Amino acid sequence: MNRRDMLKLSSYAVAAASAPALAESAANTGTIARWDHIEIALPGPSAGNPFLDVTLSAVFRFKHRTVTVPGFYDGAGKYKIRFMPDELGAWAWTTASNAPALNGQSGAFQCIAPAVENHGPVSVRDTFHFGYADGAPFVECGTTCYAWAFQSEQTQRQTIETLAASPFNKIRMCLFPKWYQHNRHEPPMYPFPRSGEVNDYSTFNTDYFQHLDRLIIELRRIGVEADLILFHPYDKWGYESMPADVDDRYLRYVIARFGAFRNVWWSLANEFDLLKKKTSSDWDRFAQILVAEDPFGHLRSVHYCHVLYEYSRGWCTHAGVQDSRMELAAGWRADWAKPVVFDECKYEGNIASQWGNISADAMTRRFWMAAVQGTYCGHGETFLNENDILWWSHGGVLHGKSPERIALLRTLLEETIAVGPGPIGFTYMGDHPLFGARRPNDSVWFYYFDEHQPAEMTFMLPQGKKYSAELVDTLTLERTPLHGEFSGEIQLKLPGRPWLSLWFRQKA
Repeated sequence: MNRRDMLKLSSYAVAAASAPALAESAANTGTIARWDHIEIALPGPSAGNPFLDVTLSAVFRFKHRTVTVPGFYDGAGKYKIRFMPDELGAWAWTTASNAPALNGQSGAFQCIAPAVENHGPVSVRDTFHFGYADGAPFVECGTTCYAWAFQSEQTQRQTIETLAASPFNKIRMCLFPKWYQHNRHEPPMYPFPRSGEVNDYSTFNTDYFQHLDRLIIELRRIGVEADLILFHPYDKWGYESMPADVDDRYLRYVIARFGAFRNVWWSLANEFDLLKKKTSSDWDRFAQILVAEDPFGHLRSVHYCHVLYEYSRGWCTHAGVQDSRMELAAGWRADWAKPVVFDECKYEGNIASQWGNISADAMTRRFWMAAVQGTYCGHGETFLNENDILWWSHGGVLHGKSPERIALLRTLLEETIAVGPGPIGFTYMGDHPLFGARRPNDSVWFYYFDEHQPAEMTFMLPQGKKYSAELVDTLTLERTPLHGEFSGEIQLKLPGRPWLSLWFRQKA
């Protein structure tokens, strides 16, 4: 067995114990937990080209409601339909197909209460924020590992273990392999059958997509959202310039295949404006397919390099920007009236490229600047090492200092979140500009001093309400409660150093 085959077999083993068992158990017992997925596997024709010749869908019924879900071919004469139920109770399904063996098949199952860690899919909440389907808030705290799915089994396992112990609850990852600096290796598998330099776009390599199935389900197991990047320009295999009909068929296939996983987000592209052979009408068509073909309505965005996307467009559920001008956050939030996520704000690291050598202090600052303006930030790491395994592309282990600092911010936001910050923007206290935000009903006020280092300052809190106060050092992670109760106009002595945050919380 050659190295490629060994890698292929070992990588399939990731999550093998948990992923297939879930679907098989659901099918055999006739029950499925809310927001898990049920997988219906049906035998069908294998002659000719099932990817092109056979159509398959199913209608799922709950009381008077129906949901139509596309199916897909998974090779070896096996067809699959995946569904994520969102209501407790009895569901029934019926298939429709142009193949007689697949047409008119039917069944039923019972949707039962989810496990305590299953909060359902994430969607937009309160215009500018995110929340789980069960009502729990989701404080987006993302990272990037573009090509981790195409690394060795050991690196993939390290990535899962690292994520599970990190503050990150979303990962940006490519569905196509990547060819770029520090990442110039052939993947162990390809998405389409390949002979020399020629792709057979008439079929899909089901082994490749089964592997992605397992990784996405592993991320679901540890509570991490999979922000799936559908197209990108860092390519040597031809995927950036596929014919339009292949682009569309690929989109429909991955939607049918991954759409029933509750932790999926769609990113239409990474740096869409660098895909020079795609036109604006192509991107509009892709967006329409995402909206029309995904029966579960997952979150959707797109990422750019030089040309800021028009995030006010209705198909975008949120803005996934690439920028490090954090002072623009509040203005963008107001203009687009939707969540703003700085998916890429440069990377903590030490590589030669300027975008990949900012300090932990700079990365931490970006997260705080986003948070205090009611927006969100994404992490990335690019430290050189002897094995040339950089987190930003390969995953593996983290080496930087910013994750533990980001963890503190996420903790503070989760401790105080209700439905998100209220009015935001620059707050001027005397001659000192501060970023300040408040929670609804004035329950929490918090400020970020950024590079300013006042030794004293006056704050205005609501009259008639009493607050406790806590000073947070965003770099050393010290949390210092301030003695007393605070209300109305107050004057505080401060340490006179930068990168501090001050939190006022209303007392019961």
